[in-house]
Amino acid sequence: MKQFIILLIGILPIVAVSQTENFWTKKADFPGLKRERAVAFAIGDYGYICSGVDSAEVVLNDLWQYNPANDTWTQKANLPGSVRRDAIGFAINSKGYVGTGIDNDESMLGTKLSDFWEYNPITNTWTQKADFPGSGGLGIYFATGFNIDSKGYICGGKTGPNTYTNQFWEYKPSIDEWTQRTNFPGGVRYQLASFSVGYFGYVGLGANQDVFKKDFWKYNGGTNEWTQIADLPAWERGGACTFSIGESGFVCLGSNGGVLSDLWEYKPELNEWFSRATYGGSERKNAVSFVVNNRAYVGTGKGISGKKASMYEYTPKQELMAGIGQLNTVEFSVFPNPSNGSFQLQSNSKNIETLRIYTTDGRCIETIKYNGFLPIVLNRADFSNGIYFVSCVDQNGSVLGTKQLMLY
Repeated sequence: MKQFIILLIGILPIVAVSQTENFWTKKADFPGLKRERAVAFAIGDYGYICSGVDSAEVVLNDLWQYNPANDTWTQKANLPGSVRRDAIGFAINSKGYVGTGIDNDESMLGTKLSDFWEYNPITNTWTQKADFPGSGGLGIYFATGFNIDSKGYICGGKTGPNTYTNQFWEYKPSIDEWTQRTNFPGGVRYQLASFSVGYFGYVGLGANQDVFKKDFWKYNGGTNEWTQIADLPAWERGGACTFSIGESGFVCLGSNGGVLSDLWEYKPELNEWFSRATYGGSERKNAVSFVVNNRAYVGTGKGISGKKASMYEYTPKQELMAGIGQLNTVEFSVFPNPSNGSFQLQSNSKNIETLRIYTTDGRCIETIKYNGFLPIVLNRADFSNGIYFVSCVDQNGSVLGTKQLMLY
């Protein structure tokens, strides 16, 4: 016989979040002058920040290495060639790659760059590689770059003060060769953001001149195809930071005219975004990020009071909603959905011991004993509209499955 639970959502106790996950920690300031529009990458146990423009509007080409083990910075060999801002950077097979950008703070006075360089951390040396051939080889800036499957990718960018592109290029370090791939389907764009999870790249946000965007697209390098995914459920923006930890991608900070401080986690298996802990420092745009040993380091950039040197470490949350990224092991449904606060859970399972209600940032705000017969009634007052999750849990504490619920 089918069992029903009626949940009338209302006042729920808020459980304090343990400071073992999903929080930011202040780290040593970046010592290479306050700056924005730099690039960053990580190799092994170290992070790197390169280039950018400082608070005196001087464009730079210096390289700095960060050691999370002792929270220290060490200056390394400068990037050869021109100084630059709004370049791209990523790491592949224990080497760093930096290229493109523009060599002046004033775009009208600057030269767009197409050169591309490989950094060897063992020898602390740079080697010039094949120039980026996009946009006729005349250079590009404000593009985005990421790596998947031992290859690098560059997408979009500005080709002039008021001209943009949606070209998409693949770089193979093994043969030092560029190949044009299927254009980014979101249209011409600059100030894009990108990250990679597994064998897929994810590109989105940015602007097509002055209109900011919130869409995201997944790129499959094996098939050379793009697929649109869920939009970022927050402000449109450009100049955001992105990084990947485990099987998740993250979007942080950025600008939509003002500057932002929010953090969002994308779970590809669910095609869902989840709000995470707000950035530990002040809001900012055009910052940098890198990941070492499953911790993200985000900093520099420009905020309301000017350019920044501060850096913060993000400790990701564990999967409090255990089972949300897994297949449901019992069949159940939640309806109506969206709901005004009164809904039913229907299941044939006799193994459900309790229900847990979660917020999108992973806080369990209620645990409900389930006897399978009597309806469960909660007070709706003060329970805000938005997205929540209902998890079914057995007597051993194992999550049998999780469903999303929208309250309006």
